[in-house]
Amino acid sequence: MNLDGLFSTSICYGAGAPEAGWTLALPITLPLAVLALIYVVGAGRLWRRSSRGRTLRLRQALLFTAGWGVLTAALVSPIHALGEQIFAAHMIEHELLMAVAAPLLVSASPAAALMWGFPAGVRRILGMAGHGRWLNAVWSFVTRPLSATIAHGLAIWIWHLPALFEAALERGVMHYAQHASFFGTGLLFWWVLLPRPGRQHAYGTAVMHLFVTSLHTGLLGVLLLLSPRLWYPQNAVGAALWNLSPLEDQQLAGLVMWVPAGLIYGGAALLLAALWIKASGRGEAAHAYELV
Repeated sequence: MNLDGLFSTSICYGAGAPEAGWTLALPITLPLAVLALIYVVGAGRLWRRSSRGRTLRLRQALLFTAGWGVLTAALVSPIHALGEQIFAAHMIEHELLMAVAAPLLVSASPAAALMWGFPAGVRRILGMAGHGRWLNAVWSFVTRPLSATIAHGLAIWIWHLPALFEAALERGVMHYAQHASFFGTGLLFWWVLLPRPGRQHAYGTAVMHLFVTSLHTGLLGVLLLLSPRLWYPQNAVGAALWNLSPLEDQQLAGLVMWVPAGLIYGGAALLLAALWIKASGRGEAAHAYELV
């Protein structure tokens, strides 16, 4: 079976979408199940190895569960099948991937649990690969805040070009590539910008990149909202299912990108700004104490 057959649109959305409801195709459900299994095994091993930090690990497990649940809902629930014919549903799915599931999973700091979910031999191989000079150089470049922000922004804007967006509706391989780039760059973006234990965090830089992302995604949403013509006619054939005209469907999709998604990026920026102010206050207080 070739790639187009394995990742056909009928598999992506479920034959007869949107009537199909839940999308239970193996190319979608198998990776989700494997991810959950590896995490559960690894988290269990870490839990048994030490009783220290269990409160933190429990909080991380809850965050991972929430992120995995949102990811699964976006890709498996009826909203995924509806996304083939209703642009607003498609936009909701994309925002769940980038602005909800990705930051929740990053906040869970799952790397240790995922690593411990593999057999010892695989862990050794992964550890050696992680020390490779070329891999470290690439990782150092892509995890710069500017690199991550540009990559995430390019993924969003390029895939919303009409030719590419409609190609993703027609070809399953393109559809998977679109979702993988949205989710993958979203993970990278949030991983670089969100604070994590044991790492010195540049709050000011993170706030700036979050606000910039909020602005440019909001701009794309406004363009969709105010456009007098349809950008993706093929993705609006089922708009009547939500009692919308095709143009109203596009306007609703633009609102979803502009307001709820913008609030998440902007809200995260405000939260980090508050943490920045708090950290600065503690630093000034400590400095003043040393001078006394």
